[in-house]
Amino acid sequence: MAASDVAFLAPELVSEAEDPVPVPAPAEGRLGYRFVKRVFDIAFSLCATIVGLIPIALLCVAIGLESPGSPIYLQKRVGYQGRPLRIFKLRTMVADSDDVEKHLDPKQLERWRRERKVDDDPRVTKVGRFLRRTSLDELPQFLNVLAGQMSVVGPRPIVEEELAAYGDAAGELLSVKPGITGWWQVQARNDATYGDGSRQELELYYVRNASLAIDAKVFLRTFSIMFGKGRTGR
Repeated sequence: MAASDVAFLAPELVSEAEDPVPVPAPAEGRLGYRFVKRVFDIAFSLCATIVGLIPIALLCVAIGLESPGSPIYLQKRVGYQGRPLRIFKLRTMVADSDDVEKHLDPKQLERWRRERKVDDDPRVTKVGRFLRRTSLDELPQFLNVLAGQMSVVGPRPIVEEELAAYGDAAGELLSVKPGITGWWQVQARNDATYGDGSRQELELYYVRNASLAIDAKVFLRTFSIMFGKGRTGR
């Protein structure tokens, strides 16, 4: 999936969101919080990477058997303080998923360009549906966490075109590291959209209220969703 395919906002809005100045989030000023969070990020990501090596290898084989193309791909996103970020993911769609006009009908295409998600997306493979349902497609992102580019918990890393949806708060969003899981994912996910402002509200709530208690709640809630309890969809 290419970032160019998600330019669902008007060009003039996108230009207004370019190079937002990051505004320090309250949590970023707390040295103790940042230290504990980073120690946890490293420790948990190391464990997840080591334990996940064999499952990732098996999933890569399954992905390759179902559809041609590399089982792992890079996505270009906007990272901490507006820095370019390339995240690792297991491929959940057909290899030519960038050709949205080929795979989506007009109604789906309109929603994709507006919200960057589609219900019953025909591009998603059978293995991909399982990966998305269990969030296992995110496993390779622990490498991004180890590199210091992401955290286990944080706002969802977004593409540049999505910044315009945050308006003047874009810099605030970028003031914390993006996460593998976050407040938006465990609270609403498919039910929150840019159109009604609910997604922005959830992401910014985390940025403004981040704490070890909220991080722990998100972390535990993520496992509940992964194993089928309180699933929010995707």
